[in-house]
Amino acid sequence: MSKVEPFPNAAQTLHLPGPAGRIELVVDVPETDSKRNVVAIICHPHPLHGGSLHNKVVTILERALRELGAKTVRFNFRGVGESEGSHDEGRGETLDLLAVADWVHKALPDHDLWLAGFSFGAYIALLGARHLPAKLMVSIAPPAGRWDFAAVLPPDCPWLVVQGEADDVVDPQEVYRWIDGLAEKPTLVRMEDTGHFFHRRLMDLRGAVKNGVRKLLPPERHG
Repeated sequence: MSKVEPFPNAAQTLHLPGPAGRIELVVDVPETDSKRNVVAIICHPHPLHGGSLHNKVVTILERALRELGAKTVRFNFRGVGESEGSHDEGRGETLDLLAVADWVHKALPDHDLWLAGFSFGAYIALLGARHLPAKLMVSIAPPAGRWDFAAVLPPDCPWLVVQGEADDVVDPQEVYRWIDGLAEKPTLVRMEDTGHFFHRRLMDLRGAVKNGVRKLLPPERHG
């Protein structure tokens, strides 16, 4: 059995073996006084439209979850940055997520898993949730109407959706119709006058995520 790469105790870039070759990822850890036994994996937007782990929405989402006490993992899908392989229309990207989650589970088996994603990344996180024991889901601008959301099942955990009302990439009405048709609905936060990339609203997004997640989770235990 191959040795499992240990989870870093400080911010670090790693390369892990994946289904299409090497996967590039970045780990960040919270301040010592706010730690939870949680790892949040965050998925980036569409690789063919400039999406990467360095996307501003992804990094603000990472910051919000880390400030809530989670260790965080951002990774590049196949064919992005230093991750090997090529874009696979969501199928291979879901396998990339599962590979990263498998490493997290083996490295930190006593930690809960949170999943999060922006745009295409929100779609992949939801697909991955069918196979993973997620304890929390955060979806930023999930691209309903642009991808096959018939294959998406509501995650069996607390779930926050944040959608900009002026999104010019993902039709907000498609998102709302999709949510209305779900048997188990998420907590939905609508941000007025906000486009797809949250320009000039990133700090507001950070607050919406932190406040929304706090309301969904039990209080953090100390001692």
